[in-house]
Amino acid sequence: MVQHTAWDAHPEPLPVDSAPVPQYGTGSLADLLPTLAAGLGVPGMRAGITELTPADRNCVFLIDGLGWEQLRAHPEDAPFMSSLLGSSRGGTGRPITAGYPATTATSLASVGTGLPPGAHGLPGYTVRDPATGALMNQLRWQPWTAPGPWQPYPTVFALAHEAGVHAAQVSSPTFANTPLTKVALSGGEFHGRLSGEDRMDCAAEQLARADRALVYTYYAEVDGAGHRFGVDSDTWRGQLGHVDRLVQRLAEQLPPRSALYVTADHGMVDVPFDEDHRIDFDEDWELKAGVALLGGEGRARHVYAVPGAHNDVLTCWREVLGEQFWVASRDEAIEAGWFGPRVDDRVYGRIGDVVAAARDDVLLIASEREPKESAMVGNHGSMTPAEQLVPLLEVRS
Repeated sequence: MVQHTAWDAHPEPLPVDSAPVPQYGTGSLADLLPTLAAGLGVPGMRAGITELTPADRNCVFLIDGLGWEQLRAHPEDAPFMSSLLGSSRGGTGRPITAGYPATTATSLASVGTGLPPGAHGLPGYTVRDPATGALMNQLRWQPWTAPGPWQPYPTVFALAHEAGVHAAQVSSPTFANTPLTKVALSGGEFHGRLSGEDRMDCAAEQLARADRALVYTYYAEVDGAGHRFGVDSDTWRGQLGHVDRLVQRLAEQLPPRSALYVTADHGMVDVPFDEDHRIDFDEDWELKAGVALLGGEGRARHVYAVPGAHNDVLTCWREVLGEQFWVASRDEAIEAGWFGPRVDDRVYGRIGDVVAAARDDVLLIASEREPKESAMVGNHGSMTPAEQLVPLLEVRS
């Protein structure tokens, strides 16, 4: 038997097709509202999550940052939601997947439009705008870009409203007129409520407004606590306990013939603050070579090469990161289905020439150009179970 030493070992990069692609079409966030709308008789909607039983009144409560694995790891902090784990995905006790990348702007667009990222066109935290060549932050919508051309498809809420279903969103007043709300969650009525308790009460009222209803509500602070302090911190656990009580408050107010679905836009992983786990793009000359723009986020990068350098950048990134990241060319990532079964022409150039998705508990930070993001404890974006798997808890009345 030949003994190999570190000097002659040549580890192979992770195969692109070994990445666990989200369950587009059968069990992803993009399939949730179309499934509920199909049960309400909205034309053109398809029930992709076949485990769900139709209800006359449907409410989706999206908890930002609450992954399936994190919920299961903290039953003592979320006793009510933990008691519902067996109800997930129509009583199968299984989660659904967020979609790639597992990040808020992408996931909210998938939820609201019922389309995967390759179609709705928000395929990352920051992506290049092919029309300007500049990075576009799709969560903060900076620089400002006309929302309609960026995401032209109607939302499921708008289609439901047109079909006579009472559609409503209940969220922070801050989100009433944002471009992200317009492209992802508009249609029907918007009700701004500051406190979580008021949102739960308003959501229950909106459900009772009509015989057929589709209501959406949202809570952000679990995600914020995870980013700042980590998903096993006392602050995060406190937020988990608070939102658990909110879920119970809403569940206890459901009008007859209602179904409440509790889900999330992504999970999260804590990444240690050391050089082995945090690779700094701004200090790595190899990774910077030939790169014009660095997009995405630490665990889900879009890399835009200078003209003519994309093959060299791909080769380098695979050599440097390929044991810890799935590194693909744009066409390889599209062919593998990372962004869904299709990518629209207008979206193609928004995807990086090179796409890098973390497998290990590592982060590709950019300490100079992204100081705030580089300082976060909890992170997300990639296709690992901790980030991809989200609950679909169910309460019926």
